[in-house]
Amino acid sequence: MSVSQIVLSFFKVVLAVLPIVSVLYLMVARRWSGSKAGPMGWLTAVLVSLLFFGANGKLLLVAWGKSALLALFVLYIIWMALLLYHTLNEAGVIQAIGREMPGLAQDKPAQALLLAWVFGSFLQGATGFGVPAAVIAPLLVGLGFAADTAVVMALLGHAWAVTYGSLGSSFLSLIAAADVPGELLATPVALALAVANLGCGLGVLWLAGGKTAARQRGRLMLVLALLMSLAQWGVAAAGLWTIAAFMAGLAGLIAIIAILNRQADGNGRFQPRRLAQAFLPYGLLVVVIVLGQVVLKETLDFLVINPIFPEVSTRFGWATPAGTGRSLNLFGHAGALLLYVSLIAFAWYKWRGPLPDADGERRPYSGKTIWGKTLRGSIKPTIGIASLVAMALTMQHAGMTQTLAEALSANTGPLFPLLSPFIGALGSFMTGSNTNSNVVFGELQRQTAVALNLSIPLILAAQTAGGALGGLFAPAKVIVGCSTVPGADDGQVLKQAAAYGLGITLVIGLLVWAFASF
Repeated sequence: MSVSQIVLSFFKVVLAVLPIVSVLYLMVARRWSGSKAGPMGWLTAVLVSLLFFGANGKLLLVAWGKSALLALFVLYIIWMALLLYHTLNEAGVIQAIGREMPGLAQDKPAQALLLAWVFGSFLQGATGFGVPAAVIAPLLVGLGFAADTAVVMALLGHAWAVTYGSLGSSFLSLIAAADVPGELLATPVALALAVANLGCGLGVLWLAGGKTAARQRGRLMLVLALLMSLAQWGVAAAGLWTIAAFMAGLAGLIAIIAILNRQADGNGRFQPRRLAQAFLPYGLLVVVIVLGQVVLKETLDFLVINPIFPEVSTRFGWATPAGTGRSLNLFGHAGALLLYVSLIAFAWYKWRGPLPDADGERRPYSGKTIWGKTLRGSIKPTIGIASLVAMALTMQHAGMTQTLAEALSANTGPLFPLLSPFIGALGSFMTGSNTNSNVVFGELQRQTAVALNLSIPLILAAQTAGGALGGLFAPAKVIVGCSTVPGADDGQVLKQAAAYGLGITLVIGLLVWAFASF
């Protein structure tokens, strides 16, 4: 290869990565939110594809059409998950759980495991969107943990559950972005997350008291890590991706409540009946999702949006064949199931009244309040995800993603499996979302795996496991965690969280690299 060809290839790679770099710069260096940086990344991708990669108007329209479907596929879940969260939060459900849980554990290591790890994972499975950190951190401070430590614990404890959390939105985005069947991804993703789960549990225990805490509650942590990881794998392997993390957290909660309740001296303020009442809507969630995805799946598949897009190509010859985009099942989608649960739960609490607060008072329960909070909370995620999806699809259709994949495969070679989870972590760090990371880098990871003849499910598992851990120290998540804890230092929290997150990511990278080498 001549010098001019090398320079041209290098220039092409720099241009191809420019949209990603622009998003990273704006979010990290300039502290822009994803809703502001995303549109700029999309605009950059459009300009670069038009000026340097030979795109045209038809190609951009097709890419936008497919991105709109893909974004709706992901946002349908996020919108309805937010609706469910506010429906239950306004009913006092989450507050009731938070009041009852601390009375069960007597020692600090057990309190840390119960709240930061197990309860945090359950909340991530059921809601996500920063809720675990915002809810758990102040509870830990109330039990005597230092402010910074409490926030790091809250961020670390639920990180392993992020991919299958938020009712599976990150996992579904990985399926959609990389166009790989979920059945092929479920097991390798669950195995990678099992390693993350063990690391998160051990990290929370270490923060609670170092070696002493590890000796005191290490056996409990190992039992719970095995149980929750097996539960997540079993549910995911059965195809119930939207409740895999939720069921893992629920299994962990049942187990740790049983164990700690058996060990308690009877002087605690734990009230099993009140806790059971608070968990009632989550039981309904399980029933509706199982019915919708197993029993009534074919019945609900009567209205599916699945248009066919024409073939498009750049003037340099990169072609995308005609075909469908991401199909959208309006009544059988996971988002629709969440809507059904939200409506039933709202009707129940409207009839029976919300749960009483700590003083026995019941707050007003208003559908207008729930709807308003859901709309306000949806604006930024909608703009961010829609624009980042459009950026990713524009890059893919213009051949920019393929250019980056070829550069990675040519320059990293056998080390790529080691780097794969760090790419996922980078995506979450810069966007604050594993969903966004999977959208931006999912196809890039898949194409690189193909170029290097690596297992696609293995590399995509590394991508999303790294993405889950990257959210642990993403500035956006750190800010959310610190927002409910007076005295918490954002910089110190980010520093500590990054040490734990990158350490666990390295372990996963080494295991993926070792597995890919055989």
